[in-house]
Amino acid sequence: MGEVYVELELENYADRVLARRGYLKEEEVRSATVRVLADTGATLLVLPEDLVDALGLERMGKIIVVYADERKEERATAGVVTVRVGNRSMETRCVVGPPGSEPLLGHVILEELDLVVDPREGKLVPRPESPYFPTLKLK
Repeated sequence: MGEVYVELELENYADRVLARRGYLKEEEVRSATVRVLADTGATLLVLPEDLVDALGLERMGKIIVVYADERKEERATAGVVTVRVGNRSMETRCVVGPPGSEPLLGHVILEELDLVVDPREGKLVPRPESPYFPTLKLK
């Protein structure tokens, strides 16, 4: 079993809203296709600062992140970004990582999109119980 990398389509959600309303041309919607590590140990989506800036995502606040070696660091969050994996998508914020850092896809996004990491095949797959649409539990 090794690391699983997947391609994500990212899009500036605010740009998309403006384009839908006719205030921005379709080709002006900032987007990117990015290869990310599916990291079930990470909580949120982590994007390098240079990519966050290229997508034009607004800084939304700050959080404390805890690294694998137990170091703690204050990082900015940004958004709103649309994340697409295959035919599933959601809107979320992201943690702003250092410029050039490795993008990570954390478990919150995996949970909401109802995807699981298949390390044998090296890809993300829908849970067998929800092959067509994400299934989320409510109580």
